[in-house]
Amino acid sequence: SYLQSLGGKIQTEVEITDLGEIPPSKTLFFDLTPRQVLDICKDKLPHSYRRSLSKYRYGPGVFKIDWALSNPIPFKSEESREAGTIHVGGTLEEIAESEKQVWNGKTSKNPFIILSQPSIFDSTRAPDGKHTAWAYCHIPHGSDFDMTDKIENQIERFAPGFKDTIIARHAMPPKALERYNPNYIGGDINGGVQDLSQLFFRPVLSFSPYRMPLKGYYICSSSTPPGGGVHGMCGYHAACQALKDVFDIEFDIRKT
Repeated sequence: SYLQSLGGKIQTEVEITDLGEIPPSKTLFFDLTPRQVLDICKDKLPHSYRRSLSKYRYGPGVFKIDWALSNPIPFKSEESREAGTIHVGGTLEEIAESEKQVWNGKTSKNPFIILSQPSIFDSTRAPDGKHTAWAYCHIPHGSDFDMTDKIENQIERFAPGFKDTIIARHAMPPKALERYNPNYIGGDINGGVQDLSQLFFRPVLSFSPYRMPLKGYYICSSSTPPGGGVHGMCGYHAACQALKDVFDIEFDIRKT
């Protein structure tokens, strides 16, 4: 990797539970939610900052399914058959109602689904002649509802015959997702609620939300602006802040 070519070292499968387990360095980036930051840093953080992080709110969880398929998904829409990622929801009213149900602690009969079918573009994603796909929908935070039938019924609605293509499936409810990645608090893959206040003030109210009140320490996860879904930009802004603070380097990708 590029990092290794610069003399960097990558370590995986290492669980950090305390700052004392991390070697000294000029900068330290936490690609974590506030909950993990609090667990690791403990009382080394000022009380006011710990209190602010503890008030951070997490959003709905997701229920995800991965499928092994005998054929591509037979969407009625030709455009959908040729799309890598599809938002499956029906009408705008249906989508709004589905998300409203989730925020009210319920599940929807016709869930709003994000679906990906990578093997139609990348043959290495499945054995010869076979296909793979995955999809998820929102469900209440930390719930254990089984959405398998509802998700597959919703896809079948727009792709008749889809169920006949299923060879195998693997489902992950919110609690399983959190075990898989502790950053997914209650199954929230977005790094926290993105309502009006937490869209801008994440994880705390600050002119520099990436900078922690410990010299050289930064949060770079989707719990910082601009939040989940704007892939890479949280880390980019955290890196720019560190370059300015620690190395006195002003960097703007728009000028390169």
